[in-house]
Amino acid sequence: MTKPSSPKKITWIIGLACGILGIIGHFTHVQILSQYNYGQLLVGFLVLAAGTTFREI
Repeated sequence: MTKPSSPKKITWIIGLACGILGIIGHFTHVQILSQYNYGQLLVGFLVLAAGTTFREI
């Protein structure tokens, strides 16, 4: 198994933005955010996990 590496800055920003939008959609009622809040959280987590697993992402 390879060692985890730090993700690139853009990968980290995309993952963080998706996670924050998912949390906002969960606690507030914004039509598009509230409808897909769990999907946004999942995408944010997967982007961050891929960024730490693979070096070039």
